[in-house]
Amino acid sequence: MAFLVSGTLQAAAQLVDAWDSLGRKGKYNVQGSRTALILCSPGVSATAVAAMDGVFQALGFENCEKREVPVQLWGASPPAAWEPEAFLLHLGKICRQHPHWSLLQLLTELFCRVAEEIAGNIICPVFRTSLRGILYLGHEPWRPEVTSREGVLCLQMQSDPGPGTQYDLSGTRAALLLAVIQDRLGARHGVVALRDLCQALGFKITLRTNPSAQAFWEELAQFRETLNTHKGLVSCALVALMAHGGPQGQLLGADGEEVQLEVLVQELSCCQALHGHPKIFLLQACRGGNRDSGVGPRALPWHWRWLRAPPAMPTQVDVLQIQADAPGSLISSPGTPGQADILTVYAAAEGCVAYRDEKGSDFVQTLVEVIRANPGGDLLELLTEVNRPVCELDVLGPDSDELRKACLEIRSSLRRRLCL
Repeated sequence: MAFLVSGTLQAAAQLVDAWDSLGRKGKYNVQGSRTALILCSPGVSATAVAAMDGVFQALGFENCEKREVPVQLWGASPPAAWEPEAFLLHLGKICRQHPHWSLLQLLTELFCRVAEEIAGNIICPVFRTSLRGILYLGHEPWRPEVTSREGVLCLQMQSDPGPGTQYDLSGTRAALLLAVIQDRLGARHGVVALRDLCQALGFKITLRTNPSAQAFWEELAQFRETLNTHKGLVSCALVALMAHGGPQGQLLGADGEEVQLEVLVQELSCCQALHGHPKIFLLQACRGGNRDSGVGPRALPWHWRWLRAPPAMPTQVDVLQIQADAPGSLISSPGTPGQADILTVYAAAEGCVAYRDEKGSDFVQTLVEVIRANPGGDLLELLTEVNRPVCELDVLGPDSDELRKACLEIRSSLRRRLCL
């Protein structure tokens, strides 16, 4: 009995310490074993499977299981232009060259190398993440290495902590804030907070409140035209869309009519002045009607009298997906390639409710606080820092007395570091 109690307490203590470590340091603890699974459908070459295996080896995975599944991902045959081997070989090479970069830094550098320009569009992969912190699968940067020379201990610091290539933001920065505030409790607070943040970051701001569904599109079109006719370099654009959301992720105008987000993203993607420059979308809107109760910690209740148990987490948190075979596709319309250099931040996971109260949106308020505290930081890493407290919050929806959870979703086809 003593052994069981001791072992259980130790496991609970490790669980709590892992949560505290992520909270204090903002990075995941990956000291344990790593296992990978490769599922291959018919048509995937042995070369592609070997390249994927090489990626996992470069990232330090000890075990990699491979299975073939009788599912054809592309219908009759894979696309003629799809070459997963090249993508995976590039990824494996970058992982070996820069083992001390975070995974998001590795992917950003990878996208820079594999992006192609076809018919005026920059075709680029996309990743989607709900991570709450920085993930190093190789070595953490700036970690001291101890060596011995004739009995004397020497500390050697790892250099090159991350990609040095950044977007040039020396030109004009433009922001468009479109917000439906009628019948949206606390929405006005989010508008004011985002407006003040954009001003502090040097953006020229256009603000419109209570636009109709048609006005959402018209304002984006006018914004694009203004940028295209601007004299001088336009280095960055930020669009904040705040409204009620429909059951399939549509935005609802002040008139209750729907506008598709994909149409708005495509409108700005066609802006010639922003070709090769970052385009940021912030969306404070529901993406469906699901209300996430979260997943609780795996610890026995009696431990909670001695140890602070980790809070429940959203069910869709801590996920990273890479969409490499549909280049740049932030847009779901078949045959419509999305361009690179797009960063989209959703206040809720796909299909889920985005919460507000009389004080506004937790997503917007936390975003403003984090960026104001470190305005020169890498925006992708700052967003994982924003997601951490958002995931830890327990929220009460207006139609329920039960506690619910929220989780950000971040989609990126950025090809360089973005530091505002």
